[in-house]
Amino acid sequence: MKGIRRLLVLAAWLAAAVSWSGACLAAEDLVLKGDAKCTGCHDEVDDAAPTMLELHPSVLSIGKTKHGTRADGRTPTCIDCHGESEKHLKYRGGGTPPLTDRDFRKKTKTPAEERNMACTGCHQGGNRIAWETSSHGSQDVACTSCHQVHSRNDKVMAKRTQPEVCFTCHKEQRAQVNKPSHHPIVEGKMTCSSCHNVHGDNPKQLVKASTNDTCYTCHMEKRGPFVHNHQPVSEDCGICHQPHGTNVAGLLKARAPVLCQECHSHDSHPGQAMALPNAASNSTSLTGTVGRACMNCHTNIHGGNSTVNSATAGRFRR
Repeated sequence: MKGIRRLLVLAAWLAAAVSWSGACLAAEDLVLKGDAKCTGCHDEVDDAAPTMLELHPSVLSIGKTKHGTRADGRTPTCIDCHGESEKHLKYRGGGTPPLTDRDFRKKTKTPAEERNMACTGCHQGGNRIAWETSSHGSQDVACTSCHQVHSRNDKVMAKRTQPEVCFTCHKEQRAQVNKPSHHPIVEGKMTCSSCHNVHGDNPKQLVKASTNDTCYTCHMEKRGPFVHNHQPVSEDCGICHQPHGTNVAGLLKARAPVLCQECHSHDSHPGQAMALPNAASNSTSLTGTVGRACMNCHTNIHGGNSTVNSATAGRFRR
């Protein structure tokens, strides 16, 4: 009697296994036409199994992204990105499943160049045309190092969450944007891509050809042209400013007069040690270190338009 029961249980188990296997092979498309090879196994069950999510994120969530748009003929299938992956498709349980031909996990052994081919096959040209020679592209950074292709809300595409993706690698900049004087990144009013084109190959991967052109996108009043140009300003805003954040007002690298005296020595203006005046005075040798320091007198420090016929007209005063 016990033997018969065991046979019945075994028969029932085999029937269920065959049924499950058949379901994997004959499943209907759940996301895109022709994706049943994958979604026959990678279905809603993945969301409820943390161990499975570690191996492959929720596959079906891609249906909520641009990569899951049925009406767009350019939309790729699973195989377009992951490869034919025959060994993976033939897996029927038992042991660790073979990886897909292109594996996109964090600790993958698939080279970054090969992973990027899945993306650059479609996403090329425009501001991505120089990706291969960019700082990111030349240092084995993969598209999926930043982008979450299967996620409905890709963190790097939103102002509020993009910085935390960038700060994963750029930890120095994370510390800087949290200093008292900073661009409104942590407030969500702007983000890293407001200034940087992470796919570009120009210096510092900026959205414009130079630092100044990038800054002038918002700070137009500093562009000029001026009758009297301050040479460091014309050359590079970064000579005086630290754009990510500092402890000095105005994103300055150092407080005046220390910052100014890096270029302006005592030969052209009295050198002044940081100290408070010990009596009422309007002497430049005493007032140049208090209040706005050098800017107490040199108010138009980015450039002046004075037409006064005077030897001091070009000293960026009002």
